[in-house]
Amino acid sequence: MKKRTVWVTAIFVLASAFLLHCEGGDARLAEVPTKGMVTMLDLGAKQCIPCKMMAPILQKMEKAYKGKAAIIFIDVSKQSYQAMRFGIRAIPTQIFFDKDGKEVYRHLGFMSEEAIVWQLKRMGVDQGKNGKPEKTVTPHGSD
Repeated sequence: MKKRTVWVTAIFVLASAFLLHCEGGDARLAEVPTKGMVTMLDLGAKQCIPCKMMAPILQKMEKAYKGKAAIIFIDVSKQSYQAMRFGIRAIPTQIFFDKDGKEVYRHLGFMSEEAIVWQLKRMGVDQGKNGKPEKTVTPHGSD
């Protein structure tokens, strides 16, 4: 029985490596969502117009939340298996995971900086100094 388990595991590992290689994958993406940290995952494509509009926002968020939340972009035109993995039907799609890796919110389409900040704040993550927000925002400018 042990021998069979070893073979099944070996086949799974080799198949995963092959799939990552064929898709141009990144082994780090297997660790998404980030363990022990709130994660915002944006799935899109570099040639998609709303995705292009979000690129500078995501870069800004990545810097603002460094060490507090993981902000991750996956280009599904290059890594299509990730779209299947996360059940993507349209791009861009943003998925927010809590510290335990549980999906807590999903959004389809362009997502503004204010809406991202608001969602992360709802999940207990502030970008302000000493855990204090620099300003209070809501996704549509009102409570």
